[in-house]
Amino acid sequence: MSVFTFDTKEGNPVTKDDIKTLGEKLGVHETKEVDINDYTTLLGVFHDACQEIMDMDDYLQEVDLERFPRKDVRYPTKEENKLGGWGWKFSIKDEKPTSTGDRLLEGSKVCVKDCVAIAGVPMLLGTSFITDYTPTTDATIITRMLEHGATIEGKAVCENLCHSATSHSSGTGYVHNPRAIGYSTGGSSSGTGCIVADPAEDIDIGIGADQGGSVRIPSAWSGLYGMKPTFGLMPFTGCATNEATNDCLGIMTESVLINAKGLQATAGTDNMDDRGFNVRNGKYYDHLISLENPKDLTGLKVGIVIEGFNNPAVEERVKQCCMDAVKKFEALGATIEEVSIPLHSKGPLIWTGISKVGGFLTKMGCGIGRRGTSLNDLNDKFAKSLKDAERWKEAYPSSKNIYYNGLYATEKFPTLYGKCMNLSRKLKDDYNTALEKFDIVVMPTVPFVARSHCDLDNVKRPLDLLGKQVGLSSNTAPFNQTGHPAMAMPCGLLPIEEGPLSGSGTKLPVSLQLVGKWYDENTIYRFAYAFEQSYDWTSL
Repeated sequence: MSVFTFDTKEGNPVTKDDIKTLGEKLGVHETKEVDINDYTTLLGVFHDACQEIMDMDDYLQEVDLERFPRKDVRYPTKEENKLGGWGWKFSIKDEKPTSTGDRLLEGSKVCVKDCVAIAGVPMLLGTSFITDYTPTTDATIITRMLEHGATIEGKAVCENLCHSATSHSSGTGYVHNPRAIGYSTGGSSSGTGCIVADPAEDIDIGIGADQGGSVRIPSAWSGLYGMKPTFGLMPFTGCATNEATNDCLGIMTESVLINAKGLQATAGTDNMDDRGFNVRNGKYYDHLISLENPKDLTGLKVGIVIEGFNNPAVEERVKQCCMDAVKKFEALGATIEEVSIPLHSKGPLIWTGISKVGGFLTKMGCGIGRRGTSLNDLNDKFAKSLKDAERWKEAYPSSKNIYYNGLYATEKFPTLYGKCMNLSRKLKDDYNTALEKFDIVVMPTVPFVARSHCDLDNVKRPLDLLGKQVGLSSNTAPFNQTGHPAMAMPCGLLPIEEGPLSGSGTKLPVSLQLVGKWYDENTIYRFAYAFEQSYDWTSL
């Protein structure tokens, strides 16, 4: 440890009582007066250093508002937001395109999840726990899409602090499934799923964020292709974080080609986010359009993960629909075979230990050990809200649960986070062992089709708000900790058997999850594209 001075500045507030109070919190009782005085001096100079840093200008990416002006920024009207998917409306496009560079997304319309920073546009984060936050910078993902010619049409609602896998928790209200009003789109990228799947919106690409399935779950329930790429492949710079080791942006689209195009436009290191230092772009769209026979899967091997299909949460009819889809890969030339990965069943437990403890520490401002960009003004709002009893009442039960669980674990199980990190590596190694034999492994994305919304008018307790998502992320969350690329692929429709439309004949999407090797999104896309080109999933 280096100390640069023993001289405190005039007006320094640190006293001996501070050392005594801190010692008591640590379970330490300093008794020697000389020690107390010295530690008071050391704390005093540290206070001065902290204050000097806080008085300095922050350092964030500058935004070229002349080239990328924000136009018509407004809160959506009820008429233009009938399904509740839009959080904010505006239009941003490149007004001064350069003569060089690939305009891969020219003419594409995009919406982005409302945890992605866009300078000058309020970030709601689906909550009233924190309010009045407007970023002053753009996320890397925003700049890349604009430079590629996309027009960003608005922010899509996200669930309350991204802490819900269903779509009734946002402070702006329900987000409805376009195929069935009154039913969930899935979360937490709920608005993105709703908007992209709604034919009336005409949005080509949706950007979601996935920390436990939040791209794949709404894609599954909305009938979309939802790619959670390899950890770090898409820079997370300028996005609100939940937990740095499972933060991941993703692409949500109605077609495989457009999904691959979206990833190709946005992937690769930005030299700021350490999740993806030295990561390169795989040219996913170029790869697909170069295939001579995109329907041919001859020579490729598919592993059917027994534990993913026999997951007790998975409905039998969903299991059968997904198995039928796998057999269609076989009809296209692939070889299919069952594979057992026993630790997959414990994957949700491993993810829970990390997401609860890490999520708690992150929300407490303790996002240590990472290089990147911090949204400090947002973190400051979290810190202040935690000290405000009235504001705490606005926290959603899922968020409160993370604080309670995280604080409890840090006190009762102080090595839990580290143990789960080690087990995450074991889980990754087990998947990698299977992927040495298979090109992809598969399982149902989610255990059941979309369920009806929780009745917010008759909620009597926290569990009433959380009950419809039990088991929902059991097949998705493990891959947030292992970092493998995983894609939700629509593979059929099943009639609603729950809620007000039960027995009506209305059908909702079923989704198969395709998981590949690290940085091998091309193979996942090849399987999904072959299926899409060969079968109409809406008739299956």
